[in-house]
Amino acid sequence: MKKMITWKLFVDGASRKNPGPSGAGMYIEKDGIAEIKEGFYVGIKTNNQAEYLALIFGLLILKDHVSHGDMIHVISDSQLLVRQLIGEYKVKQPHLQPLHALCRDLIHKYSAIITHVLRDENKQADKMANYGIDCKNIPPKKYIELLQEHGIFL
Repeated sequence: MKKMITWKLFVDGASRKNPGPSGAGMYIEKDGIAEIKEGFYVGIKTNNQAEYLALIFGLLILKDHVSHGDMIHVISDSQLLVRQLIGEYKVKQPHLQPLHALCRDLIHKYSAIITHVLRDENKQADKMANYGIDCKNIPPKKYIELLQEHGIFL
């Protein structure tokens, strides 16, 4: 019998000015051990757009690592992101609606749970979001194409 693995996906978006140059940061642990760190430059976006993009990219990264039955726990310091995704807040901003829809689909597909934490508990993802901005690290082409299929453009 295969052992169930627990994945923790810490996500954070950063925007210098709002909107401004933005990054999406992901820090992923597998059974409590750092496994993947990644940060992408996402162009001129709002902070909330960058938060959603970090979650989308993080779930896409996990797609190549997760097995059936593994547990995925998403952790974000964005209260807006978490509350919109669990249905406590409506998504009124048109520029967030396609991001929200794609996130909901991906979260449902992986049966992931999402939790809000304070900023201090999400420092590694924040570091990676800023790395994405500083290094202008562009997301993989296959991620950009998936976003475009859902009407989301970087």
